[in-house]
Amino acid sequence: MPYRRILLKLSGEALMGRQQHGIDPAVVVSIADQVKAIREMNVEVGLVIGGGNIFRGVAGATQGMDRVTGDHMGMLATLINALALQDGLEQKGIQTRVMSGIEMPKVAESYIRRRAVRHLEKGRVIIFGAGTGNPYFSTDTAAGLRASEICAQVVMKATNVDGIYSADPRKDPQATKFDRISYQEVLEKGLKVMDAAAIALCMENKLPILVFDMNQPGNLLRAVKGEVVGTLVG
Repeated sequence: MPYRRILLKLSGEALMGRQQHGIDPAVVVSIADQVKAIREMNVEVGLVIGGGNIFRGVAGATQGMDRVTGDHMGMLATLINALALQDGLEQKGIQTRVMSGIEMPKVAESYIRRRAVRHLEKGRVIIFGAGTGNPYFSTDTAAGLRASEICAQVVMKATNVDGIYSADPRKDPQATKFDRISYQEVLEKGLKVMDAAAIALCMENKLPILVFDMNQPGNLLRAVKGEVVGTLVG
């Protein structure tokens, strides 16, 4: 098994399904099923979830809202998503802990690295909510940071396309897919994989990023087994 400990990054929009907003319970069930399949292979799983299906701080700032306030609202949105995922996973019999970057003891544990690693060692899935706990940092950067802290072997970034392309394949039929690409190329070509801070963090810590389509059933399991899925950045 190539990967024993992974960090799975999900966008908030992934939880919308075909809705325009909010959380589609069917999508939560689908994600829980896929995570359960890899947990049954004793893969340790950390999850970082975005909040764009509920609120995005950057969008609020463009409408005149204070950026820090907007980012704090976005962090709260990620915790709503984290609790929904926790419920979905636990209904499948998977012990799950939500760890928050901002203190919210009534609903989630505060993030402490040693405690997080211990949860993983005990076979629990951890959902890291509230990003890094700081404004101006995206949940992509949080994924790179938490993955580095827990010594994950890879960041698996779930998207709705099957890897990284030279252009948007839904708009440009000439777009070509990369099977493997370097961090530097991603930055130089301005490819929309993760934001530059997240890419730089992963590059500095030699942490590979696998970009793949999680809408395809079984893709997460195939990726964990080391089969060729999506695009590997590293």
